[in-house]
Amino acid sequence: MKLMHCHELCKPVTILILVNLALAFVNLLLKMVLNEGMDYMSIVTYRQAISFIFMAPIAWFYERKHKLEAHIICLLFLSALVGVTIPQYLFLLGLQYTSATFSCAFLNMVPVFTFIMSLPFGIEKVNMKSKSGKAKILGTIVCIGGVLILALYKGISINSSQSQHIANTYTSAPPKLGKWIIGSILLTAGCIMWSSWFVIQAKISKKYPCQYSSTAILSLFAAIQSAILTLVIKRNNASWILKGKLEILCVIYAGMVGSGLCYVAMSWCVKQRGPVFTAAFTPLLQIFVAVLDFTILKEEIYLGSIAGSVLVIVGMYVLLLGKSMEEEQCVIKDTQANQDVECQ
Repeated sequence: MKLMHCHELCKPVTILILVNLALAFVNLLLKMVLNEGMDYMSIVTYRQAISFIFMAPIAWFYERKHKLEAHIICLLFLSALVGVTIPQYLFLLGLQYTSATFSCAFLNMVPVFTFIMSLPFGIEKVNMKSKSGKAKILGTIVCIGGVLILALYKGISINSSQSQHIANTYTSAPPKLGKWIIGSILLTAGCIMWSSWFVIQAKISKKYPCQYSSTAILSLFAAIQSAILTLVIKRNNASWILKGKLEILCVIYAGMVGSGLCYVAMSWCVKQRGPVFTAAFTPLLQIFVAVLDFTILKEEIYLGSIAGSVLVIVGMYVLLLGKSMEEEQCVIKDTQANQDVECQ
């Protein structure tokens, strides 16, 4: 039974590892073009538009026979707003105020926020008397403590001496404390929004199990929403012009891979294993980004980021341990129930 369980886990685990590695490269490219002065809202619009152009033919080829109902379209519009348009806007804005590694550290909050949001909808349940319930609550508290450290304590730079000796074209000046706090608030709000996407996607996947079509429609809505938001906030037409090969490469890769294939993969994992399991792999993104950030961008890594991230990751895996214990208890109960039926 355990061997079969491990085999079932192998595919979604591998997919989620590759997804987070791909998103780490998206993060790296975004930080590079933002440091060169590219407008963050035009990035979101181009990214989603390219994702729609890329995913639409695939969706038509594989899933054209499936009917799309009006309430699914409404859910996809809401999913695009709270899961793509607003979070990506807040994330890119927060990225400008902080650093790539720090912004990805905040993504570690997504599993906890997803777990908390799943409770009212009955997707997740907590029994305070059981060990699994206590582990979930403890993991949530530890994670929130790590988030507070991330937001309120910056600490000393771990690699400042190396950063001073190595010059890099894409290195930006270290953010001031005021900007650091503003960036923290923006990133937290973005994480709350993105967490709600996992919960909404769990509902969509049950009623409309077409990952390619839902991602294509999601991208179309997100592109329209982002374009309107850009026109309202910034009326400068020059911000739409892509300058240089790096900006073109960034929006194409971020659109096709980051917003296209990665969202398809995450939607499939939400359908197979649930929203909390899928969100639980987001800390891998920070690890991948930290390696790329340190080796390529040469940005400074702060003590507060490391301490807060460690607490968040520990809390998240305590929460995941509680969920695993709960699943084992459910399997044991189902096995006993089946045995009782056979005996009768």
